[in-house]
Amino acid sequence: MSSSRLPSARAVVRDQIKEFASTRIMFSSAPKMIILDEADNMTSAAQAALRRVIEKYTRNARFCLICNYASKIIPALQSRCTRFRFAPLGREQCLERVRVVADTEQVKYVESGLEACVRLADGDMRRVINVLQSTHMSSNLVDEASVYKCTGSPLPQDIEFILRSLLEEDFSAGVQSIWELMSEKGLALQDILKDLRDHIIYLDVKDRMAHAMLVASLCDLEHRLSLGTNDKMQLAGMVGVFQVSRSALLTSK
Repeated sequence: MSSSRLPSARAVVRDQIKEFASTRIMFSSAPKMIILDEADNMTSAAQAALRRVIEKYTRNARFCLICNYASKIIPALQSRCTRFRFAPLGREQCLERVRVVADTEQVKYVESGLEACVRLADGDMRRVINVLQSTHMSSNLVDEASVYKCTGSPLPQDIEFILRSLLEEDFSAGVQSIWELMSEKGLALQDILKDLRDHIIYLDVKDRMAHAMLVASLCDLEHRLSLGTNDKMQLAGMVGVFQVSRSALLTSK
């Protein structure tokens, strides 16, 4: 029994992109513009194939590669491109644009819902729109609760609860209360760490060295989670780090 398979990135470059780039527009000398979004997700083999297409059909087409991580683009391809870097959009810029999108698409929303979309996107306008679209499809009203529920991200009040547990409860109670919250709401420790980031980095503390060591330990924890380690074990490690550093995390007056 045969099963249908999606074409590989290399096959797309070899067939679809090559075919499009090889033809010229009738009665026009202007080259085509081919835009490849998320080019950093292409395999090295696909990027090598793209390099050959660019070299061969440079008279017919110009290529625009959009990526989040330029380091994931092979050097042979980077050397044939002019690099432009764009900073993340500011909060007000994102809010202004997402309002236009929501109004145009007749999405029912409240302001807190749009602000939640922007907060979760970290200046990535594409992600803002994706979150808005996903929430609109799953809920009649885009508000803060529906946005966080749709994305599976912890609510601000959840982060406040977790931070209080880390700073006030003993080791066993802290692990238990945070784990129960994660289980009840289906939260991932990696998302919790991401939202704890600003709270921890900008804490007003007495011991700067202990503060720096705490941040470094949380960075190590995030790296271990990215390798697929057990959430509950790493949660215990996070609570343990805070237990060791607690005296230094008391706000100085």
